[in-house]
Amino acid sequence: MRISLCNEVLAPLELGDQCELAARLGYDGLEIAPFTLAESPDRITADEAREVRATVESNGLVVTGLHWLLVRPNGLSVTDPDAGVRRRTLDVVTRLIGLCAELGGKVLVHGSPKQRAVAPGETLDVATRRLRDFLAQAAEIAVRHGVVYCIEPLAPSETAVVNTLEEAAALVREIDSPGLRTMIDCSAAAATEALGVAELIDRWLPTGLVAHVQANDPNRRAPGQGELRFGPILDALARHGYDGTLAVEPFDYVPDGAGSAAWSIAYLRGVRDGLGLRR
Repeated sequence: MRISLCNEVLAPLELGDQCELAARLGYDGLEIAPFTLAESPDRITADEAREVRATVESNGLVVTGLHWLLVRPNGLSVTDPDAGVRRRTLDVVTRLIGLCAELGGKVLVHGSPKQRAVAPGETLDVATRRLRDFLAQAAEIAVRHGVVYCIEPLAPSETAVVNTLEEAAALVREIDSPGLRTMIDCSAAAATEALGVAELIDRWLPTGLVAHVQANDPNRRAPGQGELRFGPILDALARHGYDGTLAVEPFDYVPDGAGSAAWSIAYLRGVRDGLGLRR
């Protein structure tokens, strides 16, 4: 299991400086938010992608995947009533899936709650159906590129469309593609699910439907900066042989981005070592 840092935590540092700091702190990789690379990340060329990958790998890190996929360019949505907007969104995601593969990443995390909202005057069923259609197409593209596209359950305060692992798993099972899985965001899961995060891991990891985990607290700060304890979470991941990435993704950086990143890796490594778990 690798511990990765979501790179926007260290913005606005240049990518090379982000990599240098993350490596020095002890991270294994970066999970990249495409909007930190370019205003229109769907226009990043293959040559530019090679440069990004070289920068990351020259610091002893790897790109583990992409997240926050639909922040830029503006105006994207997978549930918009306008079919043209949905086509444009699929075009952007098609390029991001290719970009993830070019960077050496393995997973893309589809959170982006504002871009999967229920449109005014429409129903949750309509929005969910549009999301399902989009995910089916994204899954086919992901298979071609050898990566996995993950639909992220989010809290109802962020979106009404897919809030629980049960809902996400139903979509994954219905689409039935090796290119589509779901994932566990510790903050969203702890705030929304009936089961605790460790219990969710026990319930869902053996199904093969969960391909990624993000580490954060329900207070939206770094792991270890709130009430959620990660000992049982790391223990559950190890118990089920999880060999994917644990990506650190706080939203409220305390005391700042660099401090949050430093706290997170020190806390998670301390918990891991305390449990006697191998890296």
